[in-house]
Amino acid sequence: MIKLLGILLIAIGFGFRWNALAVVLGAGVVTGILAGFPLHEVVGMVGKFFVENRGLTLPIVLMVPVIGLLEKHGLQERVAAMMVRTKAATAGHIFWIYQALRGALSILGISLGSHAGMVRPLIVPMAEAAEKLPTDTPEKIREKVRAHGAAAENVGNFFSDDILVAVGALLLVKGFFDTAGVPVELDALKRWSVPTALWVLVVGWWRYRALDRWVADKRKGGV
Repeated sequence: MIKLLGILLIAIGFGFRWNALAVVLGAGVVTGILAGFPLHEVVGMVGKFFVENRGLTLPIVLMVPVIGLLEKHGLQERVAAMMVRTKAATAGHIFWIYQALRGALSILGISLGSHAGMVRPLIVPMAEAAEKLPTDTPEKIREKVRAHGAAAENVGNFFSDDILVAVGALLLVKGFFDTAGVPVELDALKRWSVPTALWVLVVGWWRYRALDRWVADKRKGGV
């Protein structure tokens, strides 16, 4: 059980809002050491896995300066101005549509974006503008809206990318069960993934409506 201490470290690090990359990397190193690997071998494995999966990591790394350049030239301000003119839009509507679109494209293995590439520079500014939050809005309200934006990304992607074998997540799940000695067929995994993906859309619709009501109540109360 002590080998799972890394999970506890991740929970503590995220709870104190430490740097996510440092927390995950540190937890991985600690887990490797507790598993009996020497430090140099753990560091070597980290480098090896990074190189082997550079096709997944490099697009994210290269996306950061591009997004930064766009934000420097007013990307968020232009998106916010566009949403202010859309009177019927709310944060809940935007998040639910994004979650549904993210999930639909994840089924096909198409990455619409990510936290760095879509949620932070586009989706969250659109939601905040749609709710017409003034500049002096308490940080608590902004953080809750942003948290729902992050959830739309995570839920939309996570619960939909194991429906098609071509995506690869399904093979990862099957490999886990095979290692644990639990026989499972790919068709069964796909079949049960569909109702799960549909259910999280329903839950998301309810949560985002609750968010809109909560923000509206705070606005009316002058908080």
